[in-house]
Amino acid sequence: MNNIRTAVNEDLCRICEIEIFNYRLYFYPIFKSDEFYFADLQVTSLMKKYENDLSDFHVYDDGAIKGFIEIRDDEVIKLFVEPVLHDRKIGSALLEYAINKFDVKKLWALEKNKKAIAFYERFGFKPSGERKREEGTDEDLVLLVR
Repeated sequence: MNNIRTAVNEDLCRICEIEIFNYRLYFYPIFKSDEFYFADLQVTSLMKKYENDLSDFHVYDDGAIKGFIEIRDDEVIKLFVEPVLHDRKIGSALLEYAINKFDVKKLWALEKNKKAIAFYERFGFKPSGERKREEGTDEDLVLLVR
């Protein structure tokens, strides 16, 4: 976990690249919104959104930023790893960090994202039965708790 630290402004571009690449690769096939994924979702606009407060972001940095987690209170808001680096335990390290350092208890996951749900279940997160609609879509999010 010594590769994980609180994000700083110099990390912003990499954080946004990782998030956008994951969104396009894993969520575009579900939502199929060209306007959002290829027009609205841009590195520069996402950087502006995050630039004033990175205190909830933590990066996996072993010389290069390879993933990040956003934690607010006891909730994981986002966890993304550079897609070409999946299966290298980076996501596991980030989630263990969040559990051990921040005692995270909950997160929302897209119901159709079975791979992510299975990943979180390995760390003790279980579906609570609570669900909500992903804003502006017909897809549901499920609340996972530990």
